[in-house]
This record gives sequence, structure tokens and C-alpha cells, in this order.
Amino acid sequence: MSERSFYTLAVHAGEDREAHFGAVSVPVYNASVYAFPDAEEGAAIHNEFKHGYYYGRIGNPTSEALETTVAALENGEACLAFASGMAAVSAAVLSHIRAGDHIVAPKSMYSTTMNLLRHLAENLGVETTFIDASEPENYANAAQPNTKIFWLESPSNPLLTITDLAKVADIARVGGILTVADNTFATPYNQRPLDLGVDIVVHSGTKYLGGHSDVTAGLLVTTSERVKHIRSIATKLFGGTIAPQVAWLTIRGIKTLALRMERHNSNAFAIANMLQAHPKVTAVYYPGLPEHPNHPAAARQMSGFGGMVSLELRSSEAGKAFVNNVRLCTLATSLGGVETIVQHAASMTHASIPAEERRRAGISDGLIRMSVGIEDIGDLQADIVQALDAI
Repeated sequence: MSERSFYTLAVHAGEDREAHFGAVSVPVYNASVYAFPDAEEGAAIHNEFKHGYYYGRIGNPTSEALETTVAALENGEACLAFASGMAAVSAAVLSHIRAGDHIVAPKSMYSTTMNLLRHLAENLGVETTFIDASEPENYANAAQPNTKIFWLESPSNPLLTITDLAKVADIARVGGILTVADNTFATPYNQRPLDLGVDIVVHSGTKYLGGHSDVTAGLLVTTSERVKHIRSIATKLFGGTIAPQVAWLTIRGIKTLALRMERHNSNAFAIANMLQAHPKVTAVYYPGLPEHPNHPAAARQMSGFGGMVSLELRSSEAGKAFVNNVRLCTLATSLGGVETIVQHAASMTHASIPAEERRRAGISDGLIRMSVGIEDIGDLQADIVQALDAI
């Protein structure tokens, strides 16, 4: 199956029709408890000597189908599904650190992940050094004897900074440091971090994998051995298990992932080029543009440049005016859906980050993050231009 086209994998990965009585669509198993024929079978399954199910928090046939699908898409051995992207992020981190450990992470990244790392520093004594992740050697320079994790996010949220994943993975391997990459923005259609040497990949399945703004889900892909370790800690102790109905919706979304990403990629590229020529736009961030400072790294490790575009306007007031003036685009917090979503970063997703820290990370008061959807490109361009012209 792994040798097949991504388009085919997206449709067929995770299928086991014999196990599901020939059902073409994986059934939703609304069961939290599973019965055993005898004590010996119960003990074997409960203690993981034999594959099976015994309690909904630990496993479910529908969520397992999703996990098999995403593992195949990321070219990984195994996957765990969670109730949210942050549950997957927390599982990756908390399963591999203890008090006194150290993490290196980008200074520009998803704000809630950053706040989680700050929470660990303030409450559990796990410090994080935040760096410019566009330079791989900054990871090496920030590493300490107690460093356990290099956190990677490429393209980053919201500035679409690119990190050379292979180079950072090489640095980490020498130091015995675990690498974890958030691949939400790129998706496995555009980038496969495990193939570049990264140890663990996480996703907010809420975004492109689900793709329709109707699920909240998280995924983690790595080796079978690490999945077993993470399940024994994060799944069993912390919960955060995905519901079978949500797993089914995510599977259904993935079946069109390749087709959607084709359109996301092409629409975002066209809009980024259009924005570069608009006089009211002071900067455009899109790794597919040759002018992007990390474009060479993006071209090496990505097969497509994604559907996310960020742009700078002259002020916070201009940014708010823009998002208030769009008509076709949607003003909302999330991303990765079929609809185009815009948001003013400083007052929304990154409002929890102090203003001075936002500025150090390069997040200006006029920054707009745009998740470009799959609508007609002419309609999108017309809406964006009229919103800019109205500022």
C-alpha cells in the first residue's frame, strides 16, 4: 500500500473490509466496552499480548482505521488519534520529559503550543529556549546537556517560516535528542517529516485532514515502539481519546485530502502573487514565493507549498478593517477548511502572547493570517482586493 500514489492512499489506506463485514465505509463503533469469550482471552487482550479491544479510552475499531490511514499517509509505522491537536502535542511532549529537562522550540509558532511550553516552565521546571528556527545551527547552539526535545513547526504559524527538517534531525540524532514536527500546515500531501529523519509527527486533524470545519481531532505518527510508549502514558493516564464519530468524519475528510490540497496550493500561490503587487500590503509570507527567505529549504523538502498565506498591513487598525470588510472570506480562528478563513493574528490567535514577544517573533500588529480555501480563485481575488481597497 505504501508504494501507491498519495491520491490512492488517501482513498484506500486503512481499509479492512473483511474485518468490517464488507462495509465500504468504515462503520462507527459506538462502544466503550468490549466483552470477552473467556478469562484467558480477556487477559491476553487487556495486557496487549493479543490485538483486540477492551475499553474505549484505549482503542476502538473506527479510530484504529483512522490511525492506520494517517500512518500510511505520513509513511510511519504507527499512529495514535486524539480528541484534539493539542492533546496530540501534549502527548508527544509529556511522554518524553520530566522535571528539570529542556526543550528547544521556534520563537514563532502556534501560540497554544508556546503557552503549553511556558506552562511547563512555570509549573514543572521544564525550560524551553525559543530560537529562530530558520537557521538549523540555532538548535545546536541552544541545546543543553538536559535537552530532550527539539520542537519543529514548518511552515510555522503564522509567519510561514521554514525549518530545514533534515538538518535539524541530523543535529538531534548526534545529541540523542527527540525531534517532533507539527506538520499541520503542510499536511503529508506536501511534506513528510519522517522521511527527512524526524522522530514524531503531530497534526491538528481539525484542520486540513478533516478539511470541513466540522471536527476537532489530533494525530501523532511515529514508530510502533514509541506509539506503545505514548499510549501507555498519554492515552491511558491523560485520556484525550478521539470519539469514534469524530474519527469517522476525519477518515471521510481524508479521502478528498489530495484533491483539496491541489486546490489549496494553487489558490494560495495565486493569491500570494497578487498580494505582492497590492500597494496596501507591506509584506507577504508564502514559502512558494522565490522572494521568501526560506524558499530554497521549502523547495527541497516540500512537494507543494500549502494553503496558508500571511500578509502585513500598515497597522492594527488596517488589519482589523481588512477582516471586517471581507464578504466571501470568513473571519474565524481556525484554518484548513474548504472555505477561505482570515484572521487578525495580534488580536486573535496570538493575543495571549505579550506584545513585545510578538514583535520579537516578527508578528506585527497588522499581520493577517489567511487560510486559502478551494473556492473559485477569481471570486477570492475580487473579495480580497475590495477588502484591501476599502481600508
